Amino acid sequence: MKVSVYGSSLTAWVATACLAKVGNEVVINEMMACDNKELSDISVIRDEAGLLDELQRQMEQGRVSRQSKDSIVKADIYWLALESNEFELAEKIIGQLRGLRSMKILVVSQCNFSVGATASLQSHLGNAGDVVYMPDNLQEGVALKGFSTPKRIILGLDNDAALAKVKALLRPFSSKLEGLQIMSSREAEFTKFAITGMLAIRLGYINELANLADQLGVDISVVQDGMGADSRIGRHYLSPGCGFGGQNFHEYVSKFSGVLKDHRQQSLLKTVVDENEVQKELLFRKLWRYYDGKLSGKRVALWGVSFKPGSASIDNAPSLKIIEALISQGVYVRAHDPEALDNLRARYGDKKLVSFHEDHMEMLDNVDGLLLVSEWSLYWSPNYDELYKKMRQPLIIDGRNVFDKEMMELHGFDYLGVGR
Repeated sequence: MKVSVYGSSLTAWVATACLAKVGNEVVINEMMACDNKELSDISVIRDEAGLLDELQRQMEQGRVSRQSKDSIVKADIYWLALESNEFELAEKIIGQLRGLRSMKILVVSQCNFSVGATASLQSHLGNAGDVVYMPDNLQEGVALKGFSTPKRIILGLDNDAALAKVKALLRPFSSKLEGLQIMSSREAEFTKFAITGMLAIRLGYINELANLADQLGVDISVVQDGMGADSRIGRHYLSPGCGFGGQNFHEYVSKFSGVLKDHRQQSLLKTVVDENEVQKELLFRKLWRYYDGKLSGKRVALWGVSFKPGSASIDNAPSLKIIEALISQGVYVRAHDPEALDNLRARYGDKKLVSFHEDHMEMLDNVDGLLLVSEWSLYWSPNYDELYKKMRQPLIIDGRNVFDKEMMELHGFDYLGVGR
């Protein structure tokens, strides 16, 4: 089939790559957002594992082409993957599609608009076609795999006539599908927000418990095992840490908290969002207390600056708040990350207090503390003796509870975890 994708978001590029890989002819209209940029210069492509290579491969094979003109390319299916603040642009595109009287229009929307947005777009399209909402399950770092082999797909549609064509388009991605749920567009939109909100609440709750465990002398990892063993709770999204980040997850949570706030005086999710921003400064506060606020001139190393392992993105990453706080106290910051150093350098390259290091062990010479912020596998099993010898002060502040506390203390480290 011929698919026309609209958008410059990560969701748009992932859909383009995956739809082309299974044989579709895909034209992506970037709506001027990435006009004249090489693919390698577009951060959402560069930062996502495997996406740049896949897009280049599909372009070489002739299944992907780019367009940045404000015009409509005739296609079998039109795929909207716009940013959450681009609803007016979506309306404009729908208006242009409505003019294609020679064919029945099918639009698949993965846009993170508000509840009721799909129905509104449908009203603009009228009898010219159908708009189907398909919530994206995109997880940055594994986005290609998530699109290609989803475990579940939700389709929100208000006219069953569109179902057969959408199912045919998605058939190549259904080999490991555990469930296809069909519901109204409003219910699908609400479900997407509800799922994201629940995950955020779980993360917020386990972080709140970890902070309390710190005060009560309780090891949260033991509590975590006890909670996870209960079948009513499970272990998913139950790991305490120094806050969540990322562009999409943070955006979804923030947007839904705003929806709740608009319809209620108070919102539990709004509290979670606010507390998460406080949680991002947890490691700095632990460092501050350890040195009684005397941080000026200290040398501190950061392991992991991306918002999560597997991604080069630093969007809303806890590391940013930590670095800002350290700089404000006159601390020399040494940073390492397997993928995100270029993005960090673009942000802090002009800061004399921040240095960027390719080797995560060499950077530890004479540091006064090591903060583990993102749990890349590279950091999980270091040479403890070498680590100890290099550091001027053997202080480890583990923001993801990666290390074994007893092992660290046996090797002479002052170890501070999250709720441990």
